[in-house]
Amino acid sequence: MPHRLKGERTLMRIFIGESDRCLEGRHKGKPLHEALLLLFRERGFSGATVVRGAAGFGASAVIHTEKILRLSLDMPIIIDVVDTEERIQEVLPVLDGMIGGGLVTLERVRVILYRPADVPLDEREAHRIEDLEP
Repeated sequence: MPHRLKGERTLMRIFIGESDRCLEGRHKGKPLHEALLLLFRERGFSGATVVRGAAGFGASAVIHTEKILRLSLDMPIIIDVVDTEERIQEVLPVLDGMIGGGLVTLERVRVILYRPADVPLDEREAHRIEDLEP
C-alpha cells in the first residue's frame, strides 16, 4: 500500500543545541531533540531524523566544537521533518512553546521515493513515485 508522502512537500529543519531541554508540554524537561522526535511520532508524521553536528554556532555566536582541547557538551543538533505544508503549519505553535533558542526553517521539497526497507521486491512498484524510473 503506497504511503501518503509523495510529490511536493515541505521540509522543516530545526537547529538546536544538544543540551537544550523541552520548555513545555508533556515532554517538558526532556532533551529537546528527544521531545521533538516523540512529538512528531505521536502526531503521525511521516518521519523525522536527528543529526548531531561536528561544530557550529547560532544566535549567541558561541562556537560549539568537538575539538579535543575544547570539548563541548552542547553540540549542534538538526532535526529534519518532511510532511505536508498543512501538517507542518499545525505543529509550529507547539514548537514555539517547546523550543527556547534555535532556528526553524521551511523549504519546498519534491519526494521521489518513500518506502520502508522491508517491502518485498514484488511490491516495490506500488511504493514508487512518479518520475522515478524502475
